[in-house]
Amino acid sequence: MSSSINQGILVTVICEAVLQHRIVQLLDTVGASGYTIIPAQGAGSYGQRMGDIEGFNTNIQVKTIVSLEASDQILEDLQQYRESHALIAFRQQVDGLFD
Repeated sequence: MSSSINQGILVTVICEAVLQHRIVQLLDTVGASGYTIIPAQGAGSYGQRMGDIEGFNTNIQVKTIVSLEASDQILEDLQQYRESHALIAFRQQVDGLFD
């Protein structure tokens, strides 16, 4: 196996689009080298999110690969938004081609 295969923690956050700026700031704070933001649609305990009107009732999915310690900090810091916003977050160990 090539030594270019790295290990990391993939953190996925699915939340209201209004939180995008705050989540990006959080990722910068923990030293994430990058992230991906994708529009998201679906339904859950907060109701159906169609994402059909820009900025209204829309969700995003934010993905980043970080260290275990950084993922702990991200999940801890996201707790503050759970009371007032639709948000779920989870992490998975991943192996792949990334820095």
